[in-house]
Amino acid sequence: MKDEVILTKEVTKVYSDNGVPVHALRGIDLSIRRGEFTALVGPSGSGKTTFLNIISGLDSVSGGEVWLNGKLLSGMTGKELSDFRRDSIGFIFQAYNLIPVLTVEENVDYIMLLQGVPKGQRRRRVSEILETIGLGGFQDRFPTQLSGGQQQRVAVARAMVARPAIILADEPTANLDSKTSGALLDMMRELNHKTGMTFVFSTHDEDVMQRARRLITLKDGRVASDHTTD
Repeated sequence: MKDEVILTKEVTKVYSDNGVPVHALRGIDLSIRRGEFTALVGPSGSGKTTFLNIISGLDSVSGGEVWLNGKLLSGMTGKELSDFRRDSIGFIFQAYNLIPVLTVEENVDYIMLLQGVPKGQRRRRVSEILETIGLGGFQDRFPTQLSGGQQQRVAVARAMVARPAIILADEPTANLDSKTSGALLDMMRELNHKTGMTFVFSTHDEDVMQRARRLITLKDGRVASDHTTD
């Protein structure tokens, strides 16, 4: 189906723990369509983060196939995969992962710089997205001069400014208070609605689950339930 941006077929992942095989994923078949706002939920050890790492290309499958935007990840060379991730996937991490020696503008600008986007276009897009996330005028501040919620907003801006097809977020609200978390999630849902970017969260956060339009529950490396909320 042309609207599928993430497609997994019988994906398995087996780790070795001191010679003992650990089955982290046990045959995951999933299809996520363009524009979905999806949360992966389940107890610790259910396979959420492993699955997110697999579909981002940060980890390889033991078996099965992963297709992103119509491309088979295992069919790419290392450079092709690196370039594909840079251009097609935006990452939002629990720990923000901002570069401390760079300003807000430079942090948000960084991926576009790697992509070779002209400077004038980069500055316009950074300015626009900082206004959108409520940080207009903050471009010259450094991460240490921002609150946790503001830093995570910058991380969201950095993930989205290059206009990737997919945003992957691993526990993005874990270090935030409930009010800040709720405001950030509302902002991401609004951006999802406006841009059509596909959001996939790995989370334990009830706030994320309440706002997700699709909840996929993993248990023991398998899909236990898959529910669309609206």
